[in-house]
Amino acid sequence: MSVQTISASRVIAHLKSNDSASLKISQIVDARSPSEFALDHLPGSTNWPVLSDDERITVGTLYKQVNSFQAHKEGAALVAANISRIISEHVLGLPKTWQPMIYCWRGGKRSNSLATVLGAIGFKVQVLEGGYKAFRTELVSDMTGLVEPLQMRVVCGPTGSGKTLLLNHLKDCGAQVLDLEQIAVHRSSVLGRIPGTEQPSQKSFETKLWSALSKLDPHRLVFVESESRKIGNLNIPEPLIQKMRASPCVDLQLPHAERVKLLLDEYDFLARDAALFSSKLAALLPLLGAEVLRRWNDWIEQKEVQRVVEELLHLHYDPAYSGSIGRNFMHFKNAIPLLVSHYSADQFQSAALSLLKIVSEKNK
Repeated sequence: MSVQTISASRVIAHLKSNDSASLKISQIVDARSPSEFALDHLPGSTNWPVLSDDERITVGTLYKQVNSFQAHKEGAALVAANISRIISEHVLGLPKTWQPMIYCWRGGKRSNSLATVLGAIGFKVQVLEGGYKAFRTELVSDMTGLVEPLQMRVVCGPTGSGKTLLLNHLKDCGAQVLDLEQIAVHRSSVLGRIPGTEQPSQKSFETKLWSALSKLDPHRLVFVESESRKIGNLNIPEPLIQKMRASPCVDLQLPHAERVKLLLDEYDFLARDAALFSSKLAALLPLLGAEVLRRWNDWIEQKEVQRVVEELLHLHYDPAYSGSIGRNFMHFKNAIPLLVSHYSADQFQSAALSLLKIVSEKNK
């Protein structure tokens, strides 16, 4: 039998190195239930549940309402059956050189049960000491160290100015980009939730963010969009938001009429779904009042969505931006101005190239 433990710090270092041979880990196996795995998991891990969600509830109920001995007996029967299935479905075709790293919630019964059987077969198995909980603690601690050395340039600009579009073109030009809204699955505004998608959990967001940060080269600039502390329902970790707010800025400017065109394009689904548009705007009732909302709903019913977007910028987005950008981003007053004359791919491609040239010359 060959079962060893491995610390969370070594696993963190392994994942950051992006080197599958650094710890001779062939596969990371999450032995927790599907719902635990869905909430968050180690990057690149595979879910082989030793207990299903319903089985966890059954065992937990026995533990509380009967006694631990009965719960352990029932749990052992369920675990044994599930491990048998795992071996039949996933393990029989694997070579002896396959070396898994297994974890559960705290590195206890579930991961060790699976590891013991796989070790008895003849595989070299590692178990994450302290399980997911230890990994999570190490990840949160490591986040500060990843953020601190980064050289950021924050792309600022009012809603509809094309900040995400500029980031995409910067990335196409070879620049390093941290797209927080993509990681958060949200466009960071009252209209920002994308239909048919769900935001990740806070823990999953932070794990994905940590993975993205670990891939960045601290010797090269990183472009990121100005954000508030929250993107939809998710909080940006404190070390990152503080780093962003203390970083030099770019002031992206697009004419008002072009911003309206951009928003109508990016949020075209709202023009097709009057009820959805109205429901999103309802969140602004306490800020703008019933009269404004009634007017907008009338325009939506009349298919005059452009008028709504124009007033939405004028009455809500622009005042909010003007009041917060200078207060939250300390270097905004010295931001590099970046003017884009109209909304088109060519214009934003030129703007990205121009910005890269400007920052390169400033860094000489």
